[in-house]
Parts: sequence; C-alpha cells; structure tokens
Amino acid sequence: MRIDNDIENLEIELLLEAIFQRYGYDFRSYARASISRRIRQFLADSSCNTISEMIPRVLHDETFFVQLIRAFSITVTEMFRDPHVYASIRERVIPRLKTYPFIKIWHVGCATGEEAYSLAIVLKEEGLYDRATIFATDFNDMALAKAKEGIYSLEKAQKFTKNYQSAGGTDSFSSYYQAAYDSMAIAQTLKKNITFANYNLVTDQVFGEMNLIMCRNVLIYFDKSLQNRALGLFSDSLATSGFLCLGDKESLRFSDVSNNFAAVDAKNRIFRKLAAAALTGSQ
Repeated sequence: MRIDNDIENLEIELLLEAIFQRYGYDFRSYARASISRRIRQFLADSSCNTISEMIPRVLHDETFFVQLIRAFSITVTEMFRDPHVYASIRERVIPRLKTYPFIKIWHVGCATGEEAYSLAIVLKEEGLYDRATIFATDFNDMALAKAKEGIYSLEKAQKFTKNYQSAGGTDSFSSYYQAAYDSMAIAQTLKKNITFANYNLVTDQVFGEMNLIMCRNVLIYFDKSLQNRALGLFSDSLATSGFLCLGDKESLRFSDVSNNFAAVDAKNRIFRKLAAAALTGSQ
C-alpha cells in the first residue's frame, strides 16, 4: 500500500509539472490533499486508467487540459455569501472608503462573479459605486465568462435575497436583476465599473494600489509557501490603510506579513494595512 501511495504521489508530481511546463499553470504549491483529491475525482470520470495516462493527454490534448483545469477550479459561491461579512464591511470599511475621491478594489478568486456583484451592490447603496473600480480576477476563463455574463439560475433568487437582507441591504434585492424564464440577469448598472480579468496568484505580480482586497476561501487551497506569496502580493498591492478581507478559515497569523496589518474585525477576518508596512514591505 505504501508503494502504491508513493507511485501515486510521483504521478501527481509529474502531472503538475507537465501542466506547468506546457501551459504555465502552476499548481505545484497547492495544498496536496486538495489537489490530489480533485485529480482522483477527475480520473474516475475520465477514460484514463491511471494518473500517468493523463500526462500525455494533458500535453497533447488542450481540450482535455481545459477539462482538468475546470476540475481544479473551486467555484462554490453565492450572492452575499456569509452575509455577516458584508454587514461588517458596511460598518467598518465603508466609512473609511467614503473619505477617498476614488476607490480601487480587487476581488481575488471571483469565480462566477456573484460575490463581486454583491460588493457592487453594497457600494451602490452606500453612494460609492460611481467613484469605485472593481477588478475581479480568477484563473478560470470559463468562470470569468459566466461572471461577465452575470446570468444565474432564478432558483437561487430566494437564497440570494435572504443573504442580501441579512447583510444589511437597504433596497429591494429584485431591483438589481431582471428575471426572464428561469434566469436572473444582473442589472447593467452594476456591471459598468467591474473589470473581470484572468489573474494567477501563483505566477502573476503586484496588482496596483488597492483600497480594499477581498480574497475569501482561496488561500485554504494553498500550501504555506504559496499562502505567504499571495499574502505578500496583497500587502504590496494595498495602499496605506487599505483593507484586506479573508475567508473565515484563513488568517494572517504566522505569515510573513502579519506585522503589516492590524485587525479591524478579527471574527470576520478584516484587516487594515499599517502605515509602517509601506516602508517595511513584506519583510
């Protein structure tokens, strides 16, 4: 059994190396348990008998590669996911953002866009949307295409409405979408200041000077070294006194940039970049 496990680990390492060398997507520093589970799940649904058989398919068949990348991508999301986080943003972050003439926000790992549109609604209701630019990024082009489209199942409207109300919504949620047949289409007024773009936390570099970065439930899939790289990017991409919002199972503790931030709302994982961090960087 140990030999089988060793062989499988080697197969996974070779597969991830092949993906990196052929396409530039680097999953080698993703949490191994998570990526291994997704590879095994994909293998069970493929025509391959072993992970080794997947390697030449990945190298020579781009369609097969795209299918595999889709399996790697985590797209669990919904409008106003974890409503208490958005309620806290309204209370603790928005007042500071209101002091700026222009606001730049980076939503990392936006998946199919629901949470980016949720933030847009908060900004609109707080009178900030017209002076805000939201950069919503993900490495999954198929998810980004759906995010740009902004069309979701109407079956989710009831859940989204409940989340919106729990998050402190001040209007009628139905005013932010148009219903047709079995779909809900996000209002165009929420789209005009959102730019959806491909960005890879593993390989890409600093992303402007942001006033708020939201990266929720992404770092849990990274190993320690990749978490530190991502957090370093966030620290370097934030303007002084900018805000960072992480997922409820993610933390700055024991990271290389922990001293660059102060907790604004520890329970909801909202942090603020200290002025001294502008000088110390991500040391």
